[in-house]
Amino acid sequence: MSVATRSIAETFVTIVGREGVRADDEARAAAAVDGQPPRWVVCPVSIDQLSRVVALAHDEGLAVVPRGGGHALELGNPPTRVDVVADLSSLVRVVEYNPDDLTITAEAGISAGALAALLAPHRQFLPLDPPGLISRTLGGVTATNASGPLRARYGTMRDLLLGVRFVQADGVVTWGGSKVVKSVSGYDVPKLMVGALGTLGVLGELTLRLHPRPDVEGSWLVLLPSTQAAQGLVERIVDSPLQPNRIEFFNDRALESLPVETAVAGVAVSIGSVVEAVREQGERLVTMAKAAGARTVPLPDEFWSVADRALTAERHESALQVAVVAGRLADTERAITEAVRTAAPGAQVRISGCAAVGTFRVLVGGASVAEAAAMVTRVRAWATELGGSVVVASGPAELRKAVDPWGPIDPGPFALMRALRDEFDPKRVLNPGRYVGGL
Repeated sequence: MSVATRSIAETFVTIVGREGVRADDEARAAAAVDGQPPRWVVCPVSIDQLSRVVALAHDEGLAVVPRGGGHALELGNPPTRVDVVADLSSLVRVVEYNPDDLTITAEAGISAGALAALLAPHRQFLPLDPPGLISRTLGGVTATNASGPLRARYGTMRDLLLGVRFVQADGVVTWGGSKVVKSVSGYDVPKLMVGALGTLGVLGELTLRLHPRPDVEGSWLVLLPSTQAAQGLVERIVDSPLQPNRIEFFNDRALESLPVETAVAGVAVSIGSVVEAVREQGERLVTMAKAAGARTVPLPDEFWSVADRALTAERHESALQVAVVAGRLADTERAITEAVRTAAPGAQVRISGCAAVGTFRVLVGGASVAEAAAMVTRVRAWATELGGSVVVASGPAELRKAVDPWGPIDPGPFALMRALRDEFDPKRVLNPGRYVGGL
């Protein structure tokens, strides 16, 4: 170890304590990103410590990769450098909770499961449910803009994030949004941070809008003979007086992974409200399904947690996020199925998604890297014509080297992204290379 390296390591120790710095092979291997182990794993226990860690890395020309629960480390390009992994799992403090105002401010390392337990006695919740939510951190969910079936009613983190406290690439702690102490003039900072993958700043603290938990929630699965019929049902639900929390589509393979009856297609609907409203809306849903020649099956309370586990990508699978204009459910399923049949005939594909807004999760198993890349290329070409997108959310690094995980982007928006990166992180300290276009 060089003198300079020893000096940097000892400075990290000065900042976070000896127990907060790991440089042994086991810790480095566990924190590796796409097979690249960091030189140090540093675990700050406060935002002040995090600020000093990032400032040192900035001054020494080191690349910093923020890490929360480690659920989305395969999202984006393989990083160009990994010098320091900033483990944020100790930033779990709840700074302020105002049940009457339905707001909470908490540090970015707190898990969604811990937050849910805190809110439960007040019958409040943060309405986000991406796969694996319970062990995911709030910072990670924000940085990746992860969402799930509840998006149909409540939107995504962009709709729930009121304010952020984050560490800039040079180590300066900055506020944006509500509770502003110091703001970055001219930018809607909270929205910039959502989905930025930690490239514009390391999230330290979040202020969130909460929602009351419904008195009761009922769920039903509508079994349909075709994807076209599923699309028609979704359109009728959206145009009806029903107020569902979730309208989730499942193809035949996805249904097979759930403890439910199988069909060519299924649409799971949940409705949360007072008892009488849930009962009345459920009856309307059943009548609507019958008119479409479909059958409706009541679902148990634990269905959505079971579905979460069943539809989380397994180690041998790659996950795609497909977004198209709403109302093209049948065409989207057909395009994906045909791409698999042509490019990867031996692959198995599970498709689910928020049918009301046109976002789908595609899990691909049994395909080689070349086959998966060809499939992505085919689906992406079709989606791009509709103004949509296909993102490789997880999969081997070889796949994300064979095909751009983010896909094409118009020069105008990309120029804006580059300008923002140049403004917030000109030295490319934070997660270098992982974002769109290698930013």
